[in-house]
Formats: sequence, C-alpha cells, structure tokens
Amino acid sequence: MIVLGLGFRDAAPAASLRAAAEAAASGRLDRVDRLATAADLAGRPALRALAKELGLPVVGAPLDRIAAETRAATSPRIPARYGGRSVAEAAALIVAGRGGRLVAPRAAAPDGTAVAALAEGEGL
Repeated sequence: MIVLGLGFRDAAPAASLRAAAEAAASGRLDRVDRLATAADLAGRPALRALAKELGLPVVGAPLDRIAAETRAATSPRIPARYGGRSVAEAAALIVAGRGGRLVAPRAAAPDGTAVAALAEGEGL
C-alpha cells in the first residue's frame, strides 16, 4: 500500500496540498492508495477537495501516535500537539501500517503551507 501523508497549515489551499503531493509522489499520484494526515486535520476543506479530486480516502492518524512516531522528522516549528513530529511523515508511516517505510523525501508546496511524504507498507 502506498500512502501519501500531508501536513499543512489551516490556511493552506487545495492547490498547495496538490503541489506538495505531486512533488512527493514525483508526479505519480495514480499509484497512491490513501491520503493520511493528523486526525484533527482530516476534515479540512482543502484536504477533502484534494481527496475528492483524486478519488482517494483520507485516514486521520491519532495525535498521540503522531507524537510518538520516532521515524518522523522533528522541527521546533511543528505544533506541540504533534510532538514536534512531521505530520506528513508520521501520518504516512502510521497509515502504511506494518513494514511502513518512507520511500521518498518530504516535499513542500512552493508557498510553504503544505508538506507531503510518501510511505509504503502492508496497510492497517
């Protein structure tokens, strides 16, 4: 299973999420099976618009699991509710499930409001 994780600011437009997604997936969004993000971001309109456009389900990862995902990068700029972890990487790894591993470098939208990461695994 290929999972595209997304981390983004509240004000990020769908176009920024798409730009980050395209960059992380190297333009091959057709190979992605699921979109993933933090549970508190899963219902945001921009993400729902992207999911609808791509015809993909969105899975929200629990915040405590994101904060505990030690394979995800950290940054002091990431909110404390995520444990300072990259939401894109952590969510992608969690939803990728057993054997989950990052398969591409994290990519950001040109405007800096969204980041995407790609992971592969056996699924939840």
